[in-house]
Amino acid sequence: MNLLDVSNVVAGYGETEILHGVSVTVEQGEIVTIIGPNGSGKSTLLKAIIGLVQTKQGQVSFRGEDITGMAPDLIVRKGICYVPQSSNVFSSLTIHENLEMGAFVRTDDYRHRIAEAYDLFPDLAERPNERAGRLSGGQRQMLALARALMLDPILLLLDEPSAGLAPNMVSLVLDKILGINRTGVAMLLLEQNAHEALKLSNRGYVLASGQNQIEDRGENLLGNPEVARLYLGG
Repeated sequence: MNLLDVSNVVAGYGETEILHGVSVTVEQGEIVTIIGPNGSGKSTLLKAIIGLVQTKQGQVSFRGEDITGMAPDLIVRKGICYVPQSSNVFSSLTIHENLEMGAFVRTDDYRHRIAEAYDLFPDLAERPNERAGRLSGGQRQMLALARALMLDPILLLLDEPSAGLAPNMVSLVLDKILGINRTGVAMLLLEQNAHEALKLSNRGYVLASGQNQIEDRGENLLGNPEVARLYLGG
């Protein structure tokens, strides 16, 4: 049984249909990357999975349970966390307060989870009282990842985590993503640095015009000349 099973999903905004029958799977512990041109429906797919966009047809299943149309807060409680590309931290709150906000649905003592987040992101541990709005783009992205981890997710949905970052920060953020994955957290990743993301990935999908185009292992997509020409700058 797949951890996540998106089957023939049709979704969009109002009368505008963006996804035209998209299917994606993620197995336990995998990193799966979705690449494709701007406007291909990649972000809409993540929002449909987490319940922020209405699924008009098709099904989204998580751990064998149909979660299609379920409210986002209920989906989060089941073990899926979504990190959007922007507006993913509370700028007016401190780093520590952001982590506390990340644990908003927990009813247990989550202080150990904050300690683990600081261990994983030592740059954040050095300045817990710094307001998030004063952080660099890379630091904000690491805070967004740390905040998502406060709920002990089974699956992370990551929308362009390295967008707009300097090259050295891109490498650092992707390295942190790989480190999180090694703890057993599965990832469904959208990434503009497709070449670097596919090197980390077990599998990948090419999405274009709201439809599946290619599915293969990450290494095979890297070696596919057509994929390289269209999406990898090669």
